[in-house]
Amino acid sequence: MRQGRHFWRYCGTVVVLLIALAGCSETDRPLESPVKLEGNIFGTFYQVTLADSLTQGQVNEIEEGIEQELENVDQSMSTYRDDAELMAFNQSPLGEWQPMSDGLIDVLAISQSIAESSEGAFDITIGDLVNLWSFGPEARPEEVPSDEELNERLARVGFDAIEVDTQALEARRTRDVFVDLSAIAKGHATDRVAAYLDQQEVENYLVNLGGGAKHVLPLDSISVATSGDYRDYFEADDQRFSHTIDPRTGKPITHDLASVSVFHPSNAWADGWATALMVAGNEDGMAMARDQDLNVLMLIRDGDQWRSVASPAFAEHFGDELVESSEIEIASASADDRETATGD
Repeated sequence: MRQGRHFWRYCGTVVVLLIALAGCSETDRPLESPVKLEGNIFGTFYQVTLADSLTQGQVNEIEEGIEQELENVDQSMSTYRDDAELMAFNQSPLGEWQPMSDGLIDVLAISQSIAESSEGAFDITIGDLVNLWSFGPEARPEEVPSDEELNERLARVGFDAIEVDTQALEARRTRDVFVDLSAIAKGHATDRVAAYLDQQEVENYLVNLGGGAKHVLPLDSISVATSGDYRDYFEADDQRFSHTIDPRTGKPITHDLASVSVFHPSNAWADGWATALMVAGNEDGMAMARDQDLNVLMLIRDGDQWRSVASPAFAEHFGDELVESSEIEIASASADDRETATGD
């Protein structure tokens, strides 16, 4: 009898286990970590890597949420969609306050702050110039604009023509400028996806929106945005024209700075500052990075060679050992900083 009882208990366990397995759907199946989700948005790709232990059902839900966050940003900030919130703002009556979504107001406010701090090296009213140089939705012929065209468009650029009321969630144009957020919208979208993953209690993830890296660095609770002139450009009259336009001159940049990476808790701030420093160039850009205490890594052309130069904040964040092993130069302090430090 004892053996029999043991036998039936064992068989009963097997029956229960089989029933549980039979009731286990595909969505409850645990997935091997990490899981990579990929797609296209903003004319580029996105890739989200999830390193938590997740089921197929959880991943399906997360992927749907990520795509919705990206679609919301595209619908709000694209200059390629007639139904975009930003395009409605660009066509709004001058001087009249326009109600805005939280996200668009936030990006406009960040943009204006960076524009002021960079003395116009970053300027979201550059849209007409971007279109003129064939990098915007106008899709103009790939030819060098005339001085007359350039001056006409340059006259319609100026971040002082945008006013933002973050409390009332309103903004207005005081002059007929065309706002283009392509230099910061991807950063904002990355922040939105990260915030969504935090809400879903995903602890370990990496969000990559159209990015590439020339350096491999450890990222922990920080984001990075890179601006460079090695991807989007056109050639005319035996010259290579970068897609990065200096809003102060109206012309593509021509200096030896190949790329700038900015590390910041907010990818929107990192994205905007990366563009500003790329426009400013390695010397003026690094001076800005020191003044703003920005965590920055620059890749500079030096003849046939390349140099990596970082801000003091970069060395402080990543440590001397990594900096030395990666052969990264640390930008020296400015003359004013040296005088202050020595008491001269």
